[in-house]
Amino acid sequence: MKNDRFLKALRGEQLRPIPIWIMRQAGRYLPEYQEVRGKTDFLTLCKTPELAAQVTIQPVDVLGVDAAILFSDILIPLEPMGIGLDFKEGHGPVLSPPVRTEADVSRLVVHDPNETCGFVSETVKILRKELSQKVPLIGFSGAPFTLATYMIEGGSSRNFLFTKKMMFEAPDLFNKLMEKITDVTIRYLSMQINSGAEAIQVFDTWAGILSVNDYFQHVFPHVDRIFKELSTFDCPKIYFAFGGHHLLSTIKDLKVDCFGIDWRTPLNKASDLLGNDKVVQGNLDPLALFLPEKDLRDRVKVILEEGKVAKSHIFNLGHGVLPQIPAEKVKLLVEIVHDLSK
Repeated sequence: MKNDRFLKALRGEQLRPIPIWIMRQAGRYLPEYQEVRGKTDFLTLCKTPELAAQVTIQPVDVLGVDAAILFSDILIPLEPMGIGLDFKEGHGPVLSPPVRTEADVSRLVVHDPNETCGFVSETVKILRKELSQKVPLIGFSGAPFTLATYMIEGGSSRNFLFTKKMMFEAPDLFNKLMEKITDVTIRYLSMQINSGAEAIQVFDTWAGILSVNDYFQHVFPHVDRIFKELSTFDCPKIYFAFGGHHLLSTIKDLKVDCFGIDWRTPLNKASDLLGNDKVVQGNLDPLALFLPEKDLRDRVKVILEEGKVAKSHIFNLGHGVLPQIPAEKVKLLVEIVHDLSK
C-alpha cells in the first residue's frame, strides 16, 4: 500500500509519525548517486529521464523517506529561454550571457516546456509508475526572483549587485524580466502536475536578501500570480523562502498549502507569524547532522515540539543536505523522526 502520509499532512492532517523528506535528498552524499553521476555530466543526468528517475528513487529506498522529489535543477527551464547554461565543478552554474539590458530581456523566449523540457515530463511519468506503491512525487521549480538573480548575475553572487541595480535603477525592465520568468514558471509547473507530480514546491532561495518593502513591491506580485493561476489544480503547493523570516507576515496569504521554514526561525514562532493555521515544513540545520546521535535526537525533539502549534508539520532540513554529510547520518535522522513522533 502506498505511503501517503506526506500528502495527508500537506492537507492539514495531524499525523503520527510525522512524515519526513529532505531537500536535495537525491544527491552527492549518497554513494548510489555517485555511482550513476560518475558515468555522465550533471546536465545530461537531468535530461535523461531513465537516469533522473533512478536517482530520484534512490533516497526513497535507501533512507525510507515519505516523499520523493524530482531530480532536476531549478535552472533547467531557463536554457530554452535563450541563455547558455553550464555547471562547472567547484564553481556552480554559469549562465551566459548575463541578462542586464533591455535588449537582453527582449530576446528572452517565453517557451512551452511541453516542447522544450519534455524530458522532465517523461521523468515524472516514469516516476509515477515506479513510485505507485511507494511514496508521493514532488515536482518543483525555482521562484522568479531566484531565477532572475542567476540570469542577471550570470551565476551565483555574494551581494547581488547587478540584480539590485536593475531592480532599483530600471524597475520597469526588472518587472518585464520577472513577468517572462513567471510565465515560464507557471507553464513549467503546470506541465509537471499534468504529467503526474502529486505536490509541487517553489524554491525562493534568494528571497531573504530583500527587505520586506522591496520583496512586496518587486517579487510578491509574481509569486502570488503563480499560485493563483495554479490554484485550478488539485495539487498541494509548498513555498520556501529561504532566509525569509521577516517575510512570513507578507507571504502568509499566498494560495499555498505549506510554508518551508529554514533553521533560523523556530517553527512555533514561524507559525505565529503565519497565523497558526498553516502547514509548516522544516527545519533542522543541515550541519546539525554532524551532531552525535544523542544530541541529534534532542535537537529533533525540540523541532517536533515546536511544530505542534502548526496546523500540521512535515519534517525536513532547513535547506538542502550537503555532500559532506555521511549518508548513514541522514538515514539515522529519518529513523529518529519516525521514532520520536510515533
